[in-house]
Amino acid sequence: MNIDLTDSFERIPVRIVPTPADGARWVAAEVAAAIRSRAAEGRSLVLGLATGATPRGLYAELVRLHQEEGLSFRNVIAFNLDEYYPIERDALQSYARFMRIHLFDRVDIDPANCHIPDGEVPKDQLKAHSRAYEAAIEAAGGIDLQVLGIGNNGHIGFNEPGSSIHSRTRLVNLEVSTRLANAYEFQGVSEVPRLALTVGIATILRARRIVLMGWGSAKAPVIQRAVEGPVTESVPASLLQQHEDCSFVIDEAAAAELTRIKSPWLTTNEIEWTPKLMKRAVIDMAIKLHKPILSLTNNDYNEHGLSDLLVEEGDAYGINLQVFYLLRDSIT
Repeated sequence: MNIDLTDSFERIPVRIVPTPADGARWVAAEVAAAIRSRAAEGRSLVLGLATGATPRGLYAELVRLHQEEGLSFRNVIAFNLDEYYPIERDALQSYARFMRIHLFDRVDIDPANCHIPDGEVPKDQLKAHSRAYEAAIEAAGGIDLQVLGIGNNGHIGFNEPGSSIHSRTRLVNLEVSTRLANAYEFQGVSEVPRLALTVGIATILRARRIVLMGWGSAKAPVIQRAVEGPVTESVPASLLQQHEDCSFVIDEAAAAELTRIKSPWLTTNEIEWTPKLMKRAVIDMAIKLHKPILSLTNNDYNEHGLSDLLVEEGDAYGINLQVFYLLRDSIT
């Protein structure tokens, strides 16, 4: 009988898809279903939206659904997560312009229903603007479906590591790592604004449903920490573990550090022990134990989730030799 222990490692439901395009189609299908369901009830859907490279495929697919399958956005009220500050709304790098180009100007959404934090607000009015943005979300009935990306440092929106779980819409400082990641949008990192307006973590967690997207190997380490690690404000995305209806949709590259991918022998008892997988498992154990491969014992195998490998291949000494020879042959 197959025993699946994935849930004992992953504290947020994760769907792994082959490519970012597959993930974009999956999330777009959920968004479209929510829009149509609310429209059939004669109600609006309040949609929380993200910007940056990650959701571009999602928006392209939503535009396709609108143009080819008649998906209407007339009943959608949109609230974006964030905006650089200060920045003119028509600047090439502004998220207001990004949303118009990639979604709002290409579907039939009412412009009055498109809400984005205002990067042109005078600094002495920022607190009032932030309160008004929160009030507008509440007046719309709260976010029904929030779409998120994830930064390499675990930020959601522009809620950088250390952001309080109780935070609301506010002005924040951007970490150097975030500015470096976004430098491609500007003429170098020195041109990236040091400040941004962002919806807070508490605001995000109030959404009824949350879907986070993550693509590429660069996101793999932080996705593992967010999904399998402890809940901590030092990894803002890990706070999503406390939400009752949150899912991650990630591609295979972004899933590489999850235990079920990196160490599948720990999550299921049905493993096909190929030489490649056996070598990976034994090397991983040797590194964790700080022991030479040829010094590993039966007890080491039993205590580190590799008892099935002993059953399949014999005692530790024989397995150690196999892996040693595999390593030797890969060098010579």
